[in-house]
Amino acid sequence: MSTLLLRLAGPLQAWGSESKFEVRRTGREPTKSGVIGLLASALGCRRDDIDTVEKLDSLRMGIRIDQPGELLRDYHTAHRGKDSYVTSRFYLSDAVFLVGLESDDVQLLSKLEEALHNPAFPLFLGRRSCPPTLPLVLGIRSLSLGEALEREPWQAAEWRRRKLDGRLRIIEEGVLEGGVTYRLRDRPLSFNPTHRQYGFVFWTERRGVDMKAGTSHDAMHELMGGEDDVPQQDRT
Repeated sequence: MSTLLLRLAGPLQAWGSESKFEVRRTGREPTKSGVIGLLASALGCRRDDIDTVEKLDSLRMGIRIDQPGELLRDYHTAHRGKDSYVTSRFYLSDAVFLVGLESDDVQLLSKLEEALHNPAFPLFLGRRSCPPTLPLVLGIRSLSLGEALEREPWQAAEWRRRKLDGRLRIIEEGVLEGGVTYRLRDRPLSFNPTHRQYGFVFWTERRGVDMKAGTSHDAMHELMGGEDDVPQQDRT
């Protein structure tokens, strides 16, 4: 297995999985649909290219929260005919995430790496108003997803590291042992604007890594009082 590592950072990010109507929320971490949209834009795929979406969905994704960021609320005035109304949009400000994409198809990972360096369409972090800062691509590691997320150097700014405790959360796609599992309706089945479809994807937060000490630890194990079996949860 190999893992393509991305550094998702920018002044603003917005990863909506439950946004509706006048309130546009953001998750605290990148969504799989958002990352697949980023990759599809880099490749120059059209919204009705279902085959490419399925191929990108086969990548197993993981996230390390290197710099959590702050929640920001912005107000917009929208107009519909003669009527106007206020909408609320939420963003993450000054967040940094390490995202890993695992596959045994190294050729696919190399193709994605090249596309991200030379994207066909503009890239953004969830919304068009959220461009990424560089470097976006950290490269391909000949490691499993979990190993790559644990071993990569801390991506937070140095002055921010001094304010953080260095215990970074790691979330991996799938139902894994020894952690808390939840699900989101975040698996893209179609990006067609007239008929968008999403399925469920399972995530497990099962361990963290202490970047200051250089050792990994099971944060969920500690929170559950040291019990061996950690119950699963659904977050819909």
